[in-house]
Amino acid sequence: MAERKVRKTAGKTAANTTKRTATKTTAKTAAKRTTRTKAAAKEDFRIGELDQYLFSMGTHYDIYKKMGAHEAVMNGKKGVYFAVWAPNAATVSVIGEFNGWREEANPMTRLEPSGIYEGFVVGAKVGMLYKFFIKTKDGRGLYKADPFANYAEQRPGTASRITDITKLRWSDAAWMEARKQRDNDSLPVSIYEVHPGSWKKHPHGEDEDGFYNYRELAKSLAEYVKEMGYTHVELMGIAEHPFDGSWGYQVTGYYAPTSRYGTPEDFAYMVNYLHKQKIGVILDWVPAHFPRDAHGLEEFDGGCVYEYADPKKGEHPEWGTKVFDFGKSEVKNFLIANALYWVEHFHIDGLRVDAVASILYLDYGRENGQWTPNIYGGNKNLEAIEFFKHLNSVVLGRNHGAMMIAEESTAWPKVTGKPEEDGLGFSHKWNMGWMNDFLEYMKLDPYFRKWNHNKMTFSMTYAYAEKYILVLSHDEVVHLKCSMINKMPGLYDDKFANLRAGYAYMLGHPGKKLLFMGQEFAQLQEWSEARELDWYLLAEDKHQQMQNYVKALLHLYKKTPALYDADQDPCGFEWINADDADRSIFSFVRHSKDGKSNLLFVINFTPVARPDYRVGVPKRKQYRLVLDGDAAEFGGNTTERPVVYKAVKSECDGREYSFAYDLPAYGIAIFKF
Repeated sequence: MAERKVRKTAGKTAANTTKRTATKTTAKTAAKRTTRTKAAAKEDFRIGELDQYLFSMGTHYDIYKKMGAHEAVMNGKKGVYFAVWAPNAATVSVIGEFNGWREEANPMTRLEPSGIYEGFVVGAKVGMLYKFFIKTKDGRGLYKADPFANYAEQRPGTASRITDITKLRWSDAAWMEARKQRDNDSLPVSIYEVHPGSWKKHPHGEDEDGFYNYRELAKSLAEYVKEMGYTHVELMGIAEHPFDGSWGYQVTGYYAPTSRYGTPEDFAYMVNYLHKQKIGVILDWVPAHFPRDAHGLEEFDGGCVYEYADPKKGEHPEWGTKVFDFGKSEVKNFLIANALYWVEHFHIDGLRVDAVASILYLDYGRENGQWTPNIYGGNKNLEAIEFFKHLNSVVLGRNHGAMMIAEESTAWPKVTGKPEEDGLGFSHKWNMGWMNDFLEYMKLDPYFRKWNHNKMTFSMTYAYAEKYILVLSHDEVVHLKCSMINKMPGLYDDKFANLRAGYAYMLGHPGKKLLFMGQEFAQLQEWSEARELDWYLLAEDKHQQMQNYVKALLHLYKKTPALYDADQDPCGFEWINADDADRSIFSFVRHSKDGKSNLLFVINFTPVARPDYRVGVPKRKQYRLVLDGDAAEFGGNTTERPVVYKAVKSECDGREYSFAYDLPAYGIAIFKF
C-alpha cells in the first residue's frame, strides 16, 4: 500500500516536472517568436519579396512608404533606410552629408529579381542632403536625386533631403469625411487657378525670391478665395522642379512638394487650412513627360528606366523632354502611387492631369517618320490607354468624391466615360473646344461677330458628351496672347464691357468653371512667373468694379442650383434665341433639376443699345432681375432700373409669352423665375 502510494506520488511529481519543463519550453519558444515578431515588425520598413512582386505587377499602391529615404532602427541603431530602383546599374551607393559625399562609403545591396537597391546608414538624420551614386555598366558615374524623395534642396541645388512625413498634423477630418459623400457633378465647382510663386510676393531685393511660405499663402489665399466665392483652388507647380520658367510642368521630384515655399509640413498645413475654410485643393499633375536634367529621371541608371527606349516614343521633339514608358509595370506603379500619394497622404481633392493628348497619341508633336505606330499600325498609345483606365479606377475607386481632371485638347471619345465601357475614367475634362471658340469670338470687333455667331452656340452640340470644366487658364494669357482684358476689342471702357459680357456667358454655359488668377480684376499685363500680380490696379475704379462683378457672378453661381446641378442633363439648358446673329444677342434659360430654380440670361455682344428689346419666356410669370451687368457698381452706366418684369401674352422668339427690357450696349441681364 505504501509502496503504491510512493509510486503514485513519484508519478505525479514526474508529471508535474514534465508539465513545468514543457511550460518553460513553450514560454521560451513564445518569447523567441515574440522577439522575432518584434524584430520583423521593426524591419517592416524594408523591401520584401511581396513588395518586389507587387511593384513588378504595377499594383504596389503604397510603394512610396518603402522606396526613398525613411528613418528606421536596425539592430538597435538609429539611421535611415534607403531604397531605389535601378535595374540596369552595375553598383549603387548612397552619398550625402552623413558620409562626406564619399562615393564608396555606403554601398547598397541589390535585391533580385526587381533590381531595387537597399541600404541602411547609421547616423543619417532628418534634414541631411543626399543623392544616389550610380555606376553604370559602361563605367560612368551618375549622381541622381531620389525619385521617391519627399523633400528636396532649394534650387539651384539638386540634392534630395531626408525628411519624415509620417507625422503630418491634420484637423480636417470633417472635410475628408464629407468628401466621401461629395457628388461633384451636382455641386458648384468654381476653380481659382493659382501659381503660388507669383500670386503675391513680399517686398524683396534683386537676388531674393520674395515667395510666400505655404503657411502665409494658406491664410491670404483662403481669405481671398472665400471673399470672391470660389469653391476650389488649383495650384500650379507644387511637385519639385528645377526651372522656374517651366511653371512646374517639368518635374524632377514627383513625391516632393517644392521647397521654394517651405517644408512638406508647411504644405500639409496649407491644405489643412484651406479645408478648414471649406475650400477644395486641386494640383496640377504631370505624367506626360519629364526633363533631361542630369540629376533627374533621364537614363536614371545608365539605361532607359523611366522612359521608352525607342526615341520615337521616348522623346518629345517639340518640348525636348522624355516620355514615360507606359508599357513598364514599375513605371506605371511609380505614377499611380504618386497620384495616390497626393490624394491620400496630403489630402488633395483632385488632380488636373496635364497634356493628356500628348500621352494618348503616338504622333503627338511629331512629323511623319518621327513616330512608331502601335501593333495595329495606328497612332494610339495602347499602353497609355490602359494606364489611364488603371489610374482613374484606383484613384477614384479608393477616394470617392475626389476629382481626376483631364486636360485633353482633342475629340478623343469617352474621356470621362467608365473604363468598363471603354472610357478613360476621368471625372472631368477641360473644355478646350469651348475655350478656343469663345476666345476667337471675343477677340472680334463687334461688327464682325454676326458672321461668327456659331462660335458661341456650337459648343452646345457636344456639351453633354463629357463632364466638362469651362476654362480660361494660364496658357491663354502668356506668350504674346495678351491678358483677358487686352484680348477684348475697342477702347478702354469697351474692353471692360466686353469682358463682363464674356464672363456672364461663361457663367451661364453648362459646365464647371475655372479662371486663372488676375483675370478676375482685369490684369493688364500678360502673366509672368517672375513677378506678382498687378494688385495695385485695384486702386483704379474699373479694375475694382471688375473684381466686384466677378465676385457677384461667383456668389450667384454658388447659391443657384440651376447653374450647376444639371450640368450633365440636357433638361438643364434651353435656348430662347440661339439665332439672333444680326444683333449678336444670346438668350437662354438654365433650369435646376427640380425645376424650382431657373435663370433667364440675356447678353448683348455689341455696343448697340436695344431699348425696345423683347424676350420670349417659357412661362407667364414674374421675372426678377438678379444681376444687371450695366450696374454702376460693376462699371456700367445704369444707376436704377425696375427689378420685376411681368410676362404678358405676346408672341416672341417662338414663345407665347414675353416681356420687354431696356437692354444696354454690351448689356447683361440675368433674371430669376
